Amino acid sequence: MHDHPEHTHDHSHGHANDQGVRGMLRYLRFAPRMWRSDVNVAVIELVDPHAGERVVDIGAGMGAGTVIAARTAAEVVAVEPTPFMRRTLRARRLFQKARSNITVVDASAEHLPLDDRSVDAIWAVNTMHHWIDPERGAAEVARTLRPGGRVVLVDEDFEDPSHPEFERFSADHGDEHHGFTMVDAGRMGELLTTAGLTDVEASMRTLAGRPTISVTATAPADA
Repeated sequence: MHDHPEHTHDHSHGHANDQGVRGMLRYLRFAPRMWRSDVNVAVIELVDPHAGERVVDIGAGMGAGTVIAARTAAEVVAVEPTPFMRRTLRARRLFQKARSNITVVDASAEHLPLDDRSVDAIWAVNTMHHWIDPERGAAEVARTLRPGGRVVLVDEDFEDPSHPEFERFSADHGDEHHGFTMVDAGRMGELLTTAGLTDVEASMRTLAGRPTISVTATAPADA
């Protein structure tokens, strides 16, 4: 894995709300649902990683999706800009049978330390709303995907009253709303289309019994 010449390592990446002691304390409160979640299980099923593939978990957090994907014998690059999360995931990695399939990197959606056309699949769960520059993030996803590569981006829609944690996390009602603005599925779909991806589907859909903002796409095959 090499840094792309136009995408050098940048220690300023990552949303300010995720950094420092305040960010760490907030994530400690959410630790159980970030360690394992049914939404991550559902997303990995959609991504469908295979042995020998190189796949990327953007905003890997504590590894809820990473560890599942690694069990398929795919090579998983876990991208995580928050120091506390990286430390936690690196410690978790040590106890995985498939630990050799996991690489944890200090990076973000806007700065992927990956070569052009080097990735078979990319996913993100509950991290799109953390992207500082969604347009650049979409461009990075398109740049790094191989022809025919696939992407699945999913955020739970905590603003939907049908979400089981609506009262806890919604902006108007929740006492633990994190201060981020939820993404618009259509807008993210437009960004991926502009970046050159095809078969873009942006919708509100239910995954693992929860309302989500879902965007999927593929990289065009070579002519």
